[in-house]
Amino acid sequence: MSLPEPQDPGFAARVIERFAAQAFMATLGARLGVVEAGCVEILLPIGRHLGQQEGFVHAGALWSIADSASGFAAQSLMPAHAEVLTVELKINLIRPARGRLLRATGNVRRAGRTLSVCETSVTAHDTEEGSDAGREVALTLGTFMCMTREVR
Repeated sequence: MSLPEPQDPGFAARVIERFAAQAFMATLGARLGVVEAGCVEILLPIGRHLGQQEGFVHAGALWSIADSASGFAAQSLMPAHAEVLTVELKINLIRPARGRLLRATGNVRRAGRTLSVCETSVTAHDTEEGSDAGREVALTLGTFMCMTREVR
């Protein structure tokens, strides 16, 4: 499936700027990885602050980085003046998340004028830099709205 060309040639700088404006991602300790047209990666070092009572990463942390990875992947194909808003996001928790690093890789499956459908795979890695193959711990499928002046 081919995706449309980015409407904004400066999409990468815009994604980086908008990600930096998300205080919640900073609170979690997340950072951007790959930023390409239709694909954005978010990396999250696993620490005790992300844990739940059994010692695994809390599902809320998985959902949060998957949401942002998909949302920014969608935004990368939107016009320069557009913002993105999550309409819905379904998560499948495949196995307990543990290790040293989480990688959420969001990909646009369909980019529409108003709505985009994206999927994200979240993998857990045993190395701090994520150089090992990793284990898939969650999959998401979501819908994201292009928020322009006309839509707001």
